[in-house]
Amino acid sequence: MAKSKRYDLIDRLQYLGLRTVSMLLHSFPVDANLRTARWLGNMMYAIDRKHRERALGNLRRSFPDMPVKTRELMARRSMQQLFMLFIEVLFTTRLIRIDTWADYCELNNFQEVLKLLLKRRQGLIMLTGHYGNWEILGYVLATLGFQSTAIARPLDNVYVNEWLMGIREKKGQKIISKKGATDEVTQVLDGFGTVGFIADQNAGPKGIFVDFFGRKASTYKSIGLLAMQYKVPVVIGCARRKNDRFQFVLEMQDIIYPEDWANEPDPLRYITQRYTKGIEDFIIKDPGQYLWVHRRWKTRPKGEAAEKFD
Repeated sequence: MAKSKRYDLIDRLQYLGLRTVSMLLHSFPVDANLRTARWLGNMMYAIDRKHRERALGNLRRSFPDMPVKTRELMARRSMQQLFMLFIEVLFTTRLIRIDTWADYCELNNFQEVLKLLLKRRQGLIMLTGHYGNWEILGYVLATLGFQSTAIARPLDNVYVNEWLMGIREKKGQKIISKKGATDEVTQVLDGFGTVGFIADQNAGPKGIFVDFFGRKASTYKSIGLLAMQYKVPVVIGCARRKNDRFQFVLEMQDIIYPEDWANEPDPLRYITQRYTKGIEDFIIKDPGQYLWVHRRWKTRPKGEAAEKFD
């Protein structure tokens, strides 16, 4: 699909509008802003029928035994997360520092991850999904002195993109564009660095199909291929919100080591399915923090009809 034409004046006005909103938000405590964000999410749930139905449809197929009222609550909370994430990104640089990060973040089951980060004798791949605050993971690690390179799709508005990239990269985390990232990623792994991916995106017809909540989901091959090429561990984790406040549990869900796939008949499928299962496992702990509105199951295997609202 061709991109719509962009107008520089409109982009600049959008940027100025967001900066003004950011300035106003910083006049209030972060948790007060998060309450406003949840209210905006409730409004989105009420008026945005398209995304509401998509979220409910994805939840229904992923949790067929979930009561209707619970499913509606999870879909509503999922929409709240979008607005909460925006607030949290704006406040991260103000609140997360080397002397304050422990006031807001708790490390759970993270000892082995820290050992891998400290070794520096091999590269490392770290994965998460569109769950909780996926932005804060790399920022906290960078604050602690563990530099990483994250892959992200740039925003269409170049002014907003440059501003937000500056926020995300303030502590030294490097963000590179998803398009054409191969050379930079290989350089990082060649230098025993850490690369981060959001690994639950629809990969289109060229992806590998693995199970995700009981349905086939097209998943990028690149992560598994990189792990196999460089023989590096793959860490699956998340940053889960606590009590809908600016409080997070940074949690390791699983680590896939090279020896785990060494004797597998199809190591690429093994790696891809296992990290996808890891993402599924941390979503199950609180489904309302997952971005159910995104089209994870959009691409279907050959011969399978597209599902409504996907």
